[in-house]
Amino acid sequence: MPEAPEVVALTLFLRERLAGHAVVAVELAEFRALKTRARPLDALVGRTVTEVTRYGKHIDLDLDGIHLSLGFGRAGWATWDTDPPDGAALIATVAFDDGVLGITDAGDWLSVQLPVVDDPLEVPAVAKLGPDAADPAFSREDLARALGKRRKQLKALLQEQESLAGIGNAYSDEILYVARLSPVAHAASLTDDEVTGLHAALRSVLDEAVAARRGVPIAEQKAAKVAAMRVHGRTGERCPDGDGTIEDIPGTKGGGQYCPSCQPLSA
Repeated sequence: MPEAPEVVALTLFLRERLAGHAVVAVELAEFRALKTRARPLDALVGRTVTEVTRYGKHIDLDLDGIHLSLGFGRAGWATWDTDPPDGAALIATVAFDDGVLGITDAGDWLSVQLPVVDDPLEVPAVAKLGPDAADPAFSREDLARALGKRRKQLKALLQEQESLAGIGNAYSDEILYVARLSPVAHAASLTDDEVTGLHAALRSVLDEAVAARRGVPIAEQKAAKVAAMRVHGRTGERCPDGDGTIEDIPGTKGGGQYCPSCQPLSA
């Protein structure tokens, strides 16, 4: 799943590449991805990109007042003037006067969404987003409000886009590891010091990842993300900071990882 650091990098790439360029052709290979029947994808033809904006894990292309929203879902991504990588299906192409943007999905089921709207906030998934966790201005107070005194596990809460936007499965593992917090601990159980530590971990992990992904070719973003993970996807490997062994988080079916030595489980 692309998360905020990778989507930041893609946003910067598209902003630099597409600003001032016009759409010359479109092709929708998977009609289920278009979530707005009132506006077909070919309504974009002849329009020029005026702005590219990120909303959490979504990207908005403003084309002379009509907006194409790119919702990447679980396994979506983009290509530029290249074929999809092995295992990914080409969902749509938007040809510009200087290259072709492809939207792909590598999941077992379609999760990419491509609404064409008059306003980005017409997209339900965008309208309900909470504060942007990857924004350097995302404060400890923002995090404390998102956590509240909820009896919800921290890993799940960090991925809850309505509470704080931009974090997914991988970076939630990384943030909790750096914070030395149990992924199954409830938000309500955190002390003030632990909230402060969680915010510091969130800032360091996301800020470092955003900086590291800048300038990486979009076709290499996934590999760069995987290579940078400390615990996520590292089941069976030695903890990078100690003598423990990385394990799957109970109940995640292998979808999340932690270090039991550094992050003792608690309810």
